[in-house]
Amino acid sequence: MAEQKEIVITEVCPRDGFQSLPIIPTGVKVEIINAILACGFKQLEVTSFVHPKAVPQLSDADEVLMKINRPENVILRALIPNLRGLERAIYAQVDKVKVMLSATDSHSINNANSKTFDAMREFAPLVKRAKETNMHIGGSISVAFGCPYEGIVPMERLIEICKRYEQLGITEISLADTTGMANPVSVKRVISNVRDKFPDFRFSLHLHNTRGMAFANAVAGFDEGIRDFDSSIGGFGGCPYAPNASGNISTEDLVHGFEEMGINTNLNIDKIIEVAKDLQKRFPEYSDSFILKAGKISDLHLAPPGQVKLGE
Repeated sequence: MAEQKEIVITEVCPRDGFQSLPIIPTGVKVEIINAILACGFKQLEVTSFVHPKAVPQLSDADEVLMKINRPENVILRALIPNLRGLERAIYAQVDKVKVMLSATDSHSINNANSKTFDAMREFAPLVKRAKETNMHIGGSISVAFGCPYEGIVPMERLIEICKRYEQLGITEISLADTTGMANPVSVKRVISNVRDKFPDFRFSLHLHNTRGMAFANAVAGFDEGIRDFDSSIGGFGGCPYAPNASGNISTEDLVHGFEEMGINTNLNIDKIIEVAKDLQKRFPEYSDSFILKAGKISDLHLAPPGQVKLGE
């Protein structure tokens, strides 16, 4: 059987990107999200139903979901921190929710004011409530490839977290390189181990480009069987609870790189670049994208005028 040369990219700029930017008016958010939806994404992380005081940039989550276009073939996803957030997500009729979890206690205390496994105990009522509505619920593991406070996360720790997710009935897990500490070798090591232990799980990668290694890490993940990736148009994003956590890998860089390798993304790269350029104009100091700087490989240029050939 031929290898699957296709991936699914979930656009997360409306959540991960917007939460790291100055507060954007709701109408502008709706305009940007509708432009993103026109690029062909099949899944979009629209927002996070966190307390407005914690992340004021996303305080209008309910209104945004009420006003954006909602194509029938697009899955709208949101992060939820607790039961209150889940109820808001249910009311807003999102298609999928994802719970937030840190791999280490140090990051978890900063992110959720709770140690990792204590935080997981709070997920049981969320799973129960989600099942009552037939809403799909997935999980995440932040700082899975390295914590800025504790360093490399032991494999045993990641395995135990996955076991506890399995006990909860959550088998779709996002592995996040929250502060860009991963490298291709560590990505392969983590993914090969967790996929070996949990073959029925669907793992995805959420990569930050803090140290310029995100695309190499994405390719390493693809080599290990990952077919689901998160990215953010323009490279916007960053964890507010992690020091020096620059943005996600830009969607245009990820799409362009994989398409050049012959791996289909089913996305319109030119429309994505248009949206990225618009965001760059609005927030130039937050943009981080190689394609916005250099253009696509296929963007050829006229040779400099007045060149004299060698030997003439």
